[in-house]
Amino acid sequence: MSFQGWPEAALDFFEGLELDNSKAYWTARRMIYDQAVLAPMTELTEDLAAEFGDVKIFRPYRDIRFSADKSPYRREIGARVGSAYIRLSAAGLAAGNGMFHLAPDQLSRFRDGVADDVHGTELQRIIAALDGHGVTLIGHEVLKSAPRGYPADHPRIGLLRHKGLAAYREWPAEAWLATPAAADRVREFLAVTRPLTGWLDEHVGAAAG
Repeated sequence: MSFQGWPEAALDFFEGLELDNSKAYWTARRMIYDQAVLAPMTELTEDLAAEFGDVKIFRPYRDIRFSADKSPYRREIGARVGSAYIRLSAAGLAAGNGMFHLAPDQLSRFRDGVADDVHGTELQRIIAALDGHGVTLIGHEVLKSAPRGYPADHPRIGLLRHKGLAAYREWPAEAWLATPAAADRVREFLAVTRPLTGWLDEHVGAAAG
């Protein structure tokens, strides 16, 4: 079955989970989660997989071993499609695409690419084009000053300070979320962010090991 949207019951489920993040709440509403939350996410990601890559839907359980927050369940459902991440919560829908966290070898290659006048200027053009689509740039960390070995007045110092680079967009919960239009918004986001992920794939690549 193709994706038809998330029913209001999905948002109600997460609103309730934010108030009562307990096994009792989860167990009593497991069928709602399976039918109203998980099933639509499965349908959406299956629809996107052929065009954008392999799918992984993340488990709803939190790893609380080293966390001060002992809430057992995630307050969202998240899935990966290719390089992108899709999330649904009580607040609505969100998607990200890129390399949020760069390993040391990736960071070195990223800075080399940004510093290069040809490749760095290309990345600037890609980012400028994303501005018209309501996309925000995010990353694991942004340095407060120039990274070692780069002048503070480098023409692309803003990008050089990034330790991760990904495109991100949020859509507040509205009536369209319960329709196939939700898939259209995610698909458009993934399409317009492809130049960014293409640049990262070419000039940064996977982490060593």
